[in-house]
Amino acid sequence: MNAHLIEEDNFESYLLNHPFNGQPETLYAPMNYIMQLGGKRMRPKLLLMAYESCGGLHKEDANKLALAIETFHNFSLVHDDIMDNAQLRRGQKTVHEKWNTATAILAGDNLLTKCYDLILNTEVNNKERILKLFTATATQVCEGQQLDMDLPNQNQVTEAEYLEMIKYKTAVLPAVALQMGALAANSSNALAETFYQFGLNLGMAFQLQDDYLDTFGTTEAIGKQVGGDILENKKTVLYLHAMLNLQGEPQQQLKNWFTQTTQDNTLKIEEVKDLYQMAKSDVYLLNRKAEYENKALEHLANTGMDDANKSIFIALFELIKNRIN
Repeated sequence: MNAHLIEEDNFESYLLNHPFNGQPETLYAPMNYIMQLGGKRMRPKLLLMAYESCGGLHKEDANKLALAIETFHNFSLVHDDIMDNAQLRRGQKTVHEKWNTATAILAGDNLLTKCYDLILNTEVNNKERILKLFTATATQVCEGQQLDMDLPNQNQVTEAEYLEMIKYKTAVLPAVALQMGALAANSSNALAETFYQFGLNLGMAFQLQDDYLDTFGTTEAIGKQVGGDILENKKTVLYLHAMLNLQGEPQQQLKNWFTQTTQDNTLKIEEVKDLYQMAKSDVYLLNRKAEYENKALEHLANTGMDDANKSIFIALFELIKNRIN
């Protein structure tokens, strides 16, 4: 595999050299603003890795598909930030804060249309299948976002429901990125599906690590306030496991923290963290994360890649597995 295609700086340079141009400037400036705020670029890197590992040769087509995936991710962030009333994204003002909500909605909408424009302007043989897969995934991401908004209002939430939500909201996009990369290189449907399953399990592990860091990470490492999920009363795996395994007064205390308002956010975060640890929910979450990581490695082994190609996937896998931010 040519390492230059998966190096972050290479894709970052491609992104910066291909801004979205058009008029009015008030529409395109916020689109380029969110695209250039940085980020891990995990999804486009996965697509490029799958493309080259399957013998893809047309770098321009691969970069267009990678840019389409990253553009979709940023479209979802613009709209998510509006729904969450978030003020910061990657340490900078969100689009709706820097401009206004109406402009942010339109900028997000146009980012979505640009995804299709990028895919349509490739010369890959499997373009129709790639478009269908991309469209189906876009629907799933929207469904996941709605589930994320619905779950806090449900009196009863199961772990299966929560995992379904993060599957659609988070995991399917890296999965389809790998699948698209493989198909663009004319791989078999079976191999592309194996890549998809690798990405799906990797995405699930990624989100569970996010949930863990949100509660047990540090502000310095994650770049935002620790305990955001707790303050938003999100019924993550940590909460669901604790409610099932705490009894009596501790269980009631946890329920009260998630149903009653408080003026002391610091106290709420610390008390809930203590209850999670009392129930060993932190250990349970890390074990669930490890299950998905092991499944991901099983699917990676089934791709039949040689050791040289596989080592690049393993390196990214380890980076994601052990990340602290």
